[in-house]
Amino acid sequence: MNALPGIQACSPPSRGAAQLRVGDWRKRDNAAGIRAWDALAAEASEPNPFFESWYLLPSLRALDPNGSVRLAVLELCGQWLGVIPLRWEPYYYGKPIPHWRLWCHENSFLGQPLIARGFEREFWHLLLDWFDHHATFALFAHLPQFGTDGPVHDGLAAELAAHKRPAGTVLEGERAMLATELSPEAYLEASLSTKKRKELRRQHRRLGEEGSLTVERNDGPQDIARWTDEFLTLEAAGWKGRAASALASARPTAMLFREAMAEAAARGRLERLAIRLDGQPIAMLATFTAAPGAFSYKTAFAEDYSRFSPGVLLQREALELSEREGIDWIDSCASADHPMIDHFWRERRRIAHHSIAIGGSARRALFACLNRLETGRAPRGIA
Repeated sequence: MNALPGIQACSPPSRGAAQLRVGDWRKRDNAAGIRAWDALAAEASEPNPFFESWYLLPSLRALDPNGSVRLAVLELCGQWLGVIPLRWEPYYYGKPIPHWRLWCHENSFLGQPLIARGFEREFWHLLLDWFDHHATFALFAHLPQFGTDGPVHDGLAAELAAHKRPAGTVLEGERAMLATELSPEAYLEASLSTKKRKELRRQHRRLGEEGSLTVERNDGPQDIARWTDEFLTLEAAGWKGRAASALASARPTAMLFREAMAEAAARGRLERLAIRLDGQPIAMLATFTAAPGAFSYKTAFAEDYSRFSPGVLLQREALELSEREGIDWIDSCASADHPMIDHFWRERRRIAHHSIAIGGSARRALFACLNRLETGRAPRGIA
């Protein structure tokens, strides 16, 4: 493997030479750290925008100002070969069970670390070894929101099997994704019935009778602050605002969203889509691009126009992203069995939550008992 772009390594990266360093994330929030981080993201074996510098750092600044989250970085001579955020947690889904946990927040939809191609096994080997030596009171390690269809997961499964380390999948499900070589028109025809397509055309026509209807696409930084304000206002005006779960409902999440939108747009990593009526947005979608895929991050629509199904009309427009060069698939980032997108996007991505034994034999035996209580079976790996 050659040196990653932008990093002057003292020698080409080689297996067995790198070191895993775990520490306060704030010590990595500097120009040198961000350059190394971005170089890793460009060469990672699998994309995860939620763990790239431009999204994870705003998340940490907004949600972890006191630095309880640690960054585990696999590096060699300043070159990053892997990164994952970790936090020691005293509670496990409400129960007083201490554990190490891969840090994901409610607006982060994938938990896979960024790892340089070819270093997946070494990353997991060193991270699991670190857990063993820093278990303290933690009874196991927990890895939520894991995709199961690529080299990052395969490397973890192989490392666990090679050392017969107890592990188990405690939760799994499938969420909608778009992965097709069909044109948007052909995919729409294959996904929706003739009756439903006819209804969508009628709704679009009727919506156009309400005023001047336009579709706006943008993947650059222009007017990003205005667009972000419009999105926050639109989302807060709906059920999420009434439930106090909108991004604007709390200062930290609003701050995270503003900073992440600005950073993604500046890097050309954000596609913004909006349906406007007389210039006002009635449906908006923010999608992160991360070749070879993309991630539907946030969507909002005006409930006053729900009879026209603006969210579905927006997703129909969003199909055009699948034709962009370098985008082979789009992860919906939606919950399993989503009432709208599951009927629209036909492909599926498996997402799993894994728990892994750490420490010595006594701690691993205790983990096996806990895992059996949780899942009803012995921990038998994650393959």
